[in-house]
Amino acid sequence: MIQYVIRRVLLAIPVLLGILFVTFSLARLIPGDPCRAQLGEHATDAICEAFAERHGLNKPIPVQFAIYLGEVLHGDLGDSIRFNRPVTVILTERLPVTVELSISALLFATFFGIILGVISAYRRNSAVDVLTMVGANAGVSIPVFVLGLVLAYVFALLLKDTPLALPPSGRLTPGIPVKPLAEVWGLQHLNGLPRGILDFLSNMYIFNGLVTGNWTLAGDALKHLILPTMALGTIPMSIIARMTRSSLLDVMNLDYTRTARAKGLTERQVIFRHAMPNALLPIVTVIGLQLGGLLGGAVLTETVFGLSGVGKSLFDAITARDYTIVQAFTVVIAIGYVVINLIVDLSYAYLDPRIRLS
Repeated sequence: MIQYVIRRVLLAIPVLLGILFVTFSLARLIPGDPCRAQLGEHATDAICEAFAERHGLNKPIPVQFAIYLGEVLHGDLGDSIRFNRPVTVILTERLPVTVELSISALLFATFFGIILGVISAYRRNSAVDVLTMVGANAGVSIPVFVLGLVLAYVFALLLKDTPLALPPSGRLTPGIPVKPLAEVWGLQHLNGLPRGILDFLSNMYIFNGLVTGNWTLAGDALKHLILPTMALGTIPMSIIARMTRSSLLDVMNLDYTRTARAKGLTERQVIFRHAMPNALLPIVTVIGLQLGGLLGGAVLTETVFGLSGVGKSLFDAITARDYTIVQAFTVVIAIGYVVINLIVDLSYAYLDPRIRLS
């Protein structure tokens, strides 16, 4: 198992290098001048030449990439051209939003997707099955921004005077204090990576509220996250529901399930004891792919609900030609994909002993 993990990690290194080089090159080859994007169309050629020299943009792309790669290997992701701030600081501010949203959306999608898929397979060819699959197809078909606006209209306007009212945007109600974990735990002296990790966790408001006992913070952050979670998680929920139904139906007519029925087990026992464990492999694959997609595709949800996460920041950085943010955020998303694929592969070995022994 250890050799398998090491092999997968080593194979991921050239993938990450390739993604970094392609992103680095495309960011500089697409039309647009970062100087004029930052300083306006009236910036003179002399000003833009000085701008390019200051940011190292006047060198050939291979030379720029070699310099940037050396800085990345030393833990330096560079400074934002637009904000003139270290990209790592911006990441600790923006990435927690996307991580919270993606994890909550995946939990929502997995929980309800598997339940709906199992119900549909259990009641196959019935009215419940038809309604479930029609709902799943509708969930896949509705764009995220349309669903987000509808949810905000219903829960923030139509139901605003009821207990079901939910906030339509933002992460917190104004006035709720958020204390950094370093301050709460008396670790202000920390610097470097440990302090960065603490700041990252501090900006995950639900986690911050839970570990510090600030239930007002955790509850308010969770309340603000419900509508974005529903909007972002509906499409993966529908995909997981359809895959669960399909995978269960494939195994429910195999020999071992017929044997289980012949022994007198109920249909529910057949599904949960025998069919479901063997139907999990494709479901786990879909769940892993959906999490990777949520990490990189939350831009519309973050825009609709006013969340300053990775997706919205990446879109703004591409528009402003802020190369360092584009590169750093893309690498983070790529690493997320690689880690998720590794976890999925390891789960295969856990769920199917034949893979572990091969």
